[in-house]
Amino acid sequence: MSRLVKKSPSLCVDLPLDNTDVCNKLRLLRQLMTSCYGPTGKLKLVHNNIGGHVVTTSTSSVLLAAISSSQPLVNLIKTSVLNHVSRFSDCGLFAACLCLDLIEQAKQSGLRGNVCIGLNRHFLAVCVSYLQREDCCCKVKLDFCSSHNLIALARSVISSKPACLLTEQETLHISKLAVQAFLLTLPCDKPGTVSLGQTVTICVEGHSVLNSAVFPGLLVDVTGVLCVNKSDNLSSHRMLLFSASLAGDIPELGEGIIEVSSGVDTDARILDQLLDLGKQAVEDDVKLFVCQKVIHPVLQHYLRSRGVIVIERLGITLMEPLILLTGAHPVATLHTSLQPKAYGKVRDLSIRQFGSKTLLHLLAHGESAICTMVLCHRNETMLSELKLVCQKTEHVLRLTLREPYALFGGGCTETHLAAYVRHKCTDRVTESAAVLGCSESEYLLGMDRFCSSLESVAKSLEHNGGNSLIDLTHAHNWTVHADVMNRCVEGSLGFCGCGLVEGGSSKKWTYLNTKYAEFSPAALTTDSPVQPRVLDSFTAKLNALQVAVETANLALDVRYIIKDVLDLARF
Repeated sequence: MSRLVKKSPSLCVDLPLDNTDVCNKLRLLRQLMTSCYGPTGKLKLVHNNIGGHVVTTSTSSVLLAAISSSQPLVNLIKTSVLNHVSRFSDCGLFAACLCLDLIEQAKQSGLRGNVCIGLNRHFLAVCVSYLQREDCCCKVKLDFCSSHNLIALARSVISSKPACLLTEQETLHISKLAVQAFLLTLPCDKPGTVSLGQTVTICVEGHSVLNSAVFPGLLVDVTGVLCVNKSDNLSSHRMLLFSASLAGDIPELGEGIIEVSSGVDTDARILDQLLDLGKQAVEDDVKLFVCQKVIHPVLQHYLRSRGVIVIERLGITLMEPLILLTGAHPVATLHTSLQPKAYGKVRDLSIRQFGSKTLLHLLAHGESAICTMVLCHRNETMLSELKLVCQKTEHVLRLTLREPYALFGGGCTETHLAAYVRHKCTDRVTESAAVLGCSESEYLLGMDRFCSSLESVAKSLEHNGGNSLIDLTHAHNWTVHADVMNRCVEGSLGFCGCGLVEGGSSKKWTYLNTKYAEFSPAALTTDSPVQPRVLDSFTAKLNALQVAVETANLALDVRYIIKDVLDLARF
């Protein structure tokens, strides 16, 4: 037991970024984030020191949620990134890496805090303005008439999560399934306000990833339930959906006072009422009887003996997609007769087998934007990570409906932006420095540090001791293996990080984070048959860029950290 004692004085830390302990924790967080970044990022095992579940991941949403810190600045950055990921599902590690690198670069530069904050905002505005232009050279417009760029975008999201442990063939297969599921949730030729459909995910452990599939309609797990012969294919039938429990228990009848006459058997009366519902359902030619909760065994036997397919314990998760698929109105009480509007319709019912799971496949009577993705993987950990990644991929694809663009992946957007900012801002040093209230040398130093942070994020994609380069024509990112000698670099370069630019003897390169003469990145020819192989979400990355800079500025602007200290006396 413990009792509260007199509150201790609050602990106040002045200029936290000048505190060695705080800086060490931020540096450690940066190393943790950058080591996870990209397709070759390293996995992390997170385990609470008092026990509990072991988390294996490299995904920012899982990793940041699993770690805890007593340092407010660490929690500030963590919360900011998690908020971004909750809204956009992608680019969380990019936001974290850029934010932490901006803080570190600001401290190393020696610039005054207010000057550094103003410069970061200025360079962010330059980047955002450029990315939103129609002639931006590091983004592509997505054509929904072709699936190539959509698959490339989905593949980039999936391949950046190494905890899924997918081969190239498996990654491509899942990417195609993600795009297929996304397209199936888009309603066709629907007038008025359009609502997107849903993708229901079913996980099957112990089978090859290549067995994963997407089906239009809804698959319901009926393993161990005798409902229909696998050879049967029933078409166009009525269905009935209950959200109330049909178990026949008195507590399930709801709140209030129940008056029972002497000698009345309540269980028998409730069962009679349940059977009356069953009889009405049979008379109305219902062939599918579904309940969110439990159905009384006697009612189940009665319905099945009359050829009705019975599903109980559907769960709240599948209620909404089933309502959207069938048009049924869930019945919330058993104290009323069934109304015509309560019934829904299904076009086809069939059985599908995935491993040990038996699934009932329901197809909509009319047009429906509901589909089911069956995901298979070799073990529970990889399957859990794959499910999370597919959900995030679906969200990223949906973001393209609002802004149908994608940015070059593989670090090419970061290096391109760095080169653009250097070229654009070098021409306006005197004018911009006067507006921002800093000297020209401070402006140039701030620009160099901002661009170096962008390049450092691109460089973080390499985890195996290789080198990262930037070409001095298009400003794309290139990676060479550690065993390639300097004199052999030109011959070892294939395509850039995004796969659009091919290496050649006519191009010039320099290593990232080294000095090079500013230049205007040249646009790529529009008639090139080469398509980008790695793409990033435009909407997610643009917001991540803004979140990273604004969070870094907020951390740089913190003067005091005040923490309450609570003492507990034990006896």
